[in-house]
Parts: sequence; C-alpha cells; structure tokens
Amino acid sequence: MGSLLLDGVGKRYGTAVAVERVDLDVRQGEMVALLGPSGCGKTTTLRMVAGFVAPTTGRVLIGGADVTQAPPHARDTGMVFQSYALFPHMTVAANVAFGLEMRKVGRAEREQRVREVLRLVRLEGLEERLPRQLSGGQQQRVALARALVVNPAVFLLDEPLSNLDAKLRGEVRMEIRALQQRLGLTTLIVTHDQEEALTMADRLVVMDRGRVRQVGTAEELYERPADPFVAGFVGRCNLVEGALEAPGAFRATTGALLPCAPGSAALGRRILALRPEHIALAPAPSPASNGAARLKAVTYLGALTEYHLELDGTPLLAIRPTPPADDPLRRLSPGDAVRLSWEASAARLLSAEPTDQQGA
Repeated sequence: MGSLLLDGVGKRYGTAVAVERVDLDVRQGEMVALLGPSGCGKTTTLRMVAGFVAPTTGRVLIGGADVTQAPPHARDTGMVFQSYALFPHMTVAANVAFGLEMRKVGRAEREQRVREVLRLVRLEGLEERLPRQLSGGQQQRVALARALVVNPAVFLLDEPLSNLDAKLRGEVRMEIRALQQRLGLTTLIVTHDQEEALTMADRLVVMDRGRVRQVGTAEELYERPADPFVAGFVGRCNLVEGALEAPGAFRATTGALLPCAPGSAALGRRILALRPEHIALAPAPSPASNGAARLKAVTYLGALTEYHLELDGTPLLAIRPTPPADDPLRRLSPGDAVRLSWEASAARLLSAEPTDQQGA
C-alpha cells in the first residue's frame, strides 16, 4: 500500500479553469472524500490521479513515485466508476479477472485471486452470472472486486453509490468502509452526498468552482467551517448577512439583533453561521412579545422536527428532537409566537470573502 500526494495539481481547458490548484497528502490507509456540488472539479481531480486526464500544472505521486506522466495501467490504482463500467458480455469472474489478464498474471494465480476477492465482497456462487442477471448492489460489488483484485496502492471511487436506492446505499456504504479499513487501503472517493462523505471518510476536501475551500475532519468542517460556502454545504446552517456592531452583538441586514460570541471577530461586515440544532424554542405569550419570532412552518420528520421561523424579518431554521405529545411545543402552529435562544458561542462569525485551501 502507498500514500497519495497531489502537489499543486490543476487543470485548464483553454482559458477555462476546471481545477485551480490542489495540494493534498492522503496518508497510507486513509480515506479522503472529495466533496462538492456538480461541476466543482472533484471528478476531474480524481481522473487526474487515475491518469485519464493530464494535469496542466502540478504533480501526482503514489508511494513517493512521480506518476504524472504515467498511463492509467501503470499507476497501481484500482478505480470504481460511477456507472460500474462492467463488460455486459462477460461473467462476473471474467469481469473481475480482466485487470489481472491485462497485467499478464498467470491463470492459476488469477483464478485464486478472483475467488478470494469474490469471497471478500460476498459474491461466492455468482461467478458465472452476467451483469444483467445481478441486482444493483451485486453489480456494485463486482465493480469493487474488479478494482480490489489487482491489489492497488491507491483505491479510487467515483460516486460509487449514486445508482443505488437509499436503503441499499446505506448498506453498501458501510461495506465499503469496512473493507477499506480491514485492507488498509489508501482511498480517494468522490461524492456530492454530505452524509456519504461524513460517515465514510477520515478527512474531507470541500471543493467549489475548481478550488479547495477547506480540508479537515467531519467535525472540523462542521464545527469550524472556514467560510459561508463550507458552512452551508456541510450540514444545514443558518447564514445571516450583517455586521458586528459591538462585542457579542451582531446586527442582521434586516435589523434583527442576534447574540454571538464576544471578541470572536473584528467589527464590521460579517456573516453569522448558526446550526439549526443550537436554537432552543419556547412558546411566547403573544406575537408582540419582545424578541419573539413568528413560526412560519412546522415539518415533522419523526425523531426530529423542523421549525421555520422569522425574527424581525430574518428567516431562521431550528431543528429539535420531536417533543412528546403533551409538550407545548407540539401544539405550535404557523403564525404562533416563539421565543428563541442559543448559546452565544454557537453563533460563529465568518468573513464574507471566500477562502481557499484551508487546512490542507
């Protein structure tokens, strides 16, 4: 197994920038997720690692060796494509063995390694089936087996769960993570799904418009986002424009005065980031109550309930555990007055300007 190093890797198509610059060190046995919206450059970055796209700038190193100019088959990587890319006319065993054949592995060793990896992904007994005779989850595991059987130094996954239904996605997600940890695979995964990235990866790389906005653990990105984009993309977050008037006093552009941590930023224009779960609610005696918000909508989600609120013209979202039937909060309805509160330290002030390459 080896490590993966991206040293200033970037890609341009003429004057269009697909990836600005990526500096990233994926340690041996670590799983790192490239996370971001469609078109942010995450798949282009993965394909530069795989060798399918030539970088305009920078270097790709695997296990300390510079492979920037090496073709895909010489990079010691195993890749699982979004579409799985299985050969429809080949059996499961033949699909899995294909990479070994290309590497001129002898027949006896090839058959042994195919048996071992099919057992690893729980596909024993399906060796002679064709892809069309398999379920979506089974096809996904064939794609995993085909990438794993070559014993890659770096494991690459491009949106591997996007074609599965929600229930199966959760199951396969855990299977991939367990396999990766058990085998100690250095892994780079591309996803636009926050939950997928948060639950699978050791670290996350948040990208936007070809740039890396922040690199860190799930907790670091959620609790200490570098900028409003990261705060809004990783989890749900109230982002309020305004200015810090005095220590601990943030004035929203709507005029609402919101508490924040004293001394957390210089005075002036800022964006207040407040996670919905940090907002506590209590029924207010009347809409005219000082500091009361108006409830706009209530969404019941089972264990959790969403409360859409407006405080002096500022929209806010609160998410709380669903209260018991006899709790006054359970009887709230749109139009009711609600008193809001939160710990000042929970309201984080962010610069209105974007940041790049935080924590890489």
